[in-house]
Amino acid sequence: MAIQPVYDIEKQKVSEMELNDRVFGSKINPYVLYEVVRKNLASKRKGTASTKNKALVRGGGKKPYRQKGTGRARAGSIRSPLWRGGGTIFGPMPRDYSFSLPKHVRREALRAALSLKNQEGKLILLDKFPIDKFKTRNILEVLKRFQVENALIVIDEKNPFLERSARNIPEIEVTHYNGLDVYEILRHEYLVMLSSAVQKIEGVLGS
Repeated sequence: MAIQPVYDIEKQKVSEMELNDRVFGSKINPYVLYEVVRKNLASKRKGTASTKNKALVRGGGKKPYRQKGTGRARAGSIRSPLWRGGGTIFGPMPRDYSFSLPKHVRREALRAALSLKNQEGKLILLDKFPIDKFKTRNILEVLKRFQVENALIVIDEKNPFLERSARNIPEIEVTHYNGLDVYEILRHEYLVMLSSAVQKIEGVLGS
């Protein structure tokens, strides 16, 4: 198992932590990461693009002219796609773009994303993140000590002060360990995790 230092918010080393190789040292499969990221992005698509086909365009219930004797082509509705103002042929309609992946694939991708951050040296472990008031400046001071400007902070339990204070900081996001997302891990440069959150993640992904 790899040994990772654990810091306090003053960037003082307070302890060391053994990381589970199955979670933070697994083989990185780029294809699995790609598929899970594609799934996450697809699920966020609204899919609200819509056009009107012949049935949805208003009007056109009456036959515009008689069937024979006019010298013109037969027509049953002025809302035919062949006519100006008619419906759209094969136009986009509201749809759901999301798709599912097997559970073991999602877990493998999450292990690969965590392992990638660990291999890149972009994983920072904190013993705790004490904050007892809504103050964005306090979080900025902590991140500045670690020279971090773009990070995903992973906590193990709700911390309204930390979560709300970080909202105003660009490229900084706070998430719970049980809502960890592969796309968000890869999108941020650094991964800042509480040691208690690491233990809970290893309990889920280490088996």
